[in-house]
Amino acid sequence: MHDTLVSFTVLFVVVILLIVLLRKLGQPDQVAYILAGLVLGPSVTGIFSDATHILEMGEIGIFLLMFFLGLEIEIPDNKSLLRKPLIAQLSRFVLGLLFALLIGQAFGWNLPQQLLLFVVLSFNSTAVVTEYLRGTNALHNSNGRMLLNMLLIQDIAVAPVLSLFQFYNDGGADFQLIPAAIAGVLIFLLLRTIRNQHLYQWPAIKNLEQDHELQVFVSALICVGFSCLASLAGLSASIGSFIAGVYIGRLNAFHWVGAVLRPFKIFFLALFFVSVGLQLELDFIAENYVVIAAVSVVVIVSNSLLSAFVFRLMKLGWGDSLRNGVLLSQTGEFGLLATTIARNGGLISEEIFRVLVAVTGITLIVSTVLARLMDRGKMGY
Repeated sequence: MHDTLVSFTVLFVVVILLIVLLRKLGQPDQVAYILAGLVLGPSVTGIFSDATHILEMGEIGIFLLMFFLGLEIEIPDNKSLLRKPLIAQLSRFVLGLLFALLIGQAFGWNLPQQLLLFVVLSFNSTAVVTEYLRGTNALHNSNGRMLLNMLLIQDIAVAPVLSLFQFYNDGGADFQLIPAAIAGVLIFLLLRTIRNQHLYQWPAIKNLEQDHELQVFVSALICVGFSCLASLAGLSASIGSFIAGVYIGRLNAFHWVGAVLRPFKIFFLALFFVSVGLQLELDFIAENYVVIAAVSVVVIVSNSLLSAFVFRLMKLGWGDSLRNGVLLSQTGEFGLLATTIARNGGLISEEIFRVLVAVTGITLIVSTVLARLMDRGKMGY
């Protein structure tokens, strides 16, 4: 217990110092969290020797992030407003898949390895992009909403894509997911039909207004419970928390949920990014810096250019297209999850896994730095 207290005390001190320093340099807090994990990890001080438990707690932060996106999102009544992000993201998927297949064929990779490259290229970090947009007051403008909707499409698509990795790992399909998936769809349809606010005027719910302790646990149950339901239905758990946020955000009876959960979101999301930093191995990076740097450059440049091309086709100006492309240039949390599944299933070696973890950490940091530079007009476009 003593060692744990000391470790977390040092973690909080390092995070605070890095946040203060990096904010003066105009960098988002996520960069501070990753660097804190790097400093405290086995490669530097060794205060935290294992990222597993931190990562497991940090995944709760992803659920809370998606829950808050659901609370805050403004779903347009006009379906035509959803058409542009859908076309843009599907175009990115197609271009990313073609690029991954081309690279895979050139290097003689098998289909699962080509699919992994597609995931690394095409699935970005919802946490990094949305927090960056929020920090620059761009989350609710037209461009920010389009990027947010594209990220949500990625989150929806991640379930079948990750299921393909599980298919290759297991050597066959898992038909036990079918009843659970049907149940998940039925639950979602049921929630859509319940629009009568009077159902939420029960005395027990009204009494929650004055009971902060119960508010904490009821709010946590709503977020984590919907994540659990979605996971059981074979969907991304983060989609479940997003649906919960969309639903609860439209109910006046639960207007207090956001204020109750916000501190937990900040804490657990920070732990997720700290866990990314903890997994970065400086010795390994130093020994393989050419490969890691080359892969990082390929990911950032190819993602930026492919995305900018798509946004240009959507009639955005070159400046906005390049900026959006840079914002979507990193590999995200689902890419990290896919590489873990691939490693555990023997689809990739331990060395390739460590390379991809390093690339994930580097691209998460570099993408926000480049975006900030472009926002300041230092890229000269």
